[in-house]
Amino acid sequence: MDGLRAVNVYVLETEQGLVLVDGGWAIPEAREQLVDSLRQAGHALSDVRRFLVTHVHRDHYTQAVALREELGAHVSLGLGEKPSLDLINAADGISDNDVRRLRRAGAHELDLPWTDERGERPPTQYYGYPDAWLEAGGRVDVGARTLDVVPTPGHTQGHVVFADRGAGLLFAGDHVLPQITPSIGFEPAWVQNPLGDFLDSLRVVRALPDLRLLPAHGPVTESSHARVDELLAFHDERLADTLAAARAGARTGWEAARELPWTRRRRRAVDLGAFDQVLAAFETLSHLELLVLRGELVRGEEDGVAVFEPV
Repeated sequence: MDGLRAVNVYVLETEQGLVLVDGGWAIPEAREQLVDSLRQAGHALSDVRRFLVTHVHRDHYTQAVALREELGAHVSLGLGEKPSLDLINAADGISDNDVRRLRRAGAHELDLPWTDERGERPPTQYYGYPDAWLEAGGRVDVGARTLDVVPTPGHTQGHVVFADRGAGLLFAGDHVLPQITPSIGFEPAWVQNPLGDFLDSLRVVRALPDLRLLPAHGPVTESSHARVDELLAFHDERLADTLAAARAGARTGWEAARELPWTRRRRRAVDLGAFDQVLAAFETLSHLELLVLRGELVRGEEDGVAVFEPV
């Protein structure tokens, strides 16, 4: 699971059958776990009627598409994910954009490890288009519940969360995670300012009522507001550290990433696995780009690599 132990799938019961928020990854282990969990709750896989998917990453979307083929279930996804799905399907499941982005971050040494890593992704058939696109202002009736569709671009451009105001719940996907910070900038489609989008989306969630947080990874948490405040503070600190790295001589995304601590254990980037090194390079590049937009760095280009200098 790319370093994550599990993805949380939330089951909503209705008289017509089950609605699942996120679907999990289309791998045998995830399917077996879903079947077993539904059985423990007194349900069968055949009871599933619909998937509401927060974003297009494989650990959320692909099993929903796979089970649609098997069960005829309905799949909904945020409209902002269409550019990524277009690229994935046009490239037979593998887009070169991530390799170009690695090179833009000055992380040429990660090209080969990343090519090997991404070869493990599910077949393109599991990235089919949804039955319905979710848009800002939309509402989804799920039995007696009404879920507000709230676009939260940042982790991916089409990420959405579902606010159940009546029950005081926020199905947060990967936008607000209780124990880790969501990755930024990891998606097939090119996005100009993913970190800026993410921070704006955190403020959108902060403006909602303080809801019980139901994340896609990690435990249920009582206050969405408290965790949003922590994430905003984290990125303020991260931006300051990234600026300090640039002022100390780091000129590219990968150079700056190697100067920063990673994970809760504060590991060096060079000690991470290949997948997490790629995430580190992309995320640091997004911090540098936001610092350019804020007028604290200037960006140039050398042989396709974005280089950054203090103002």
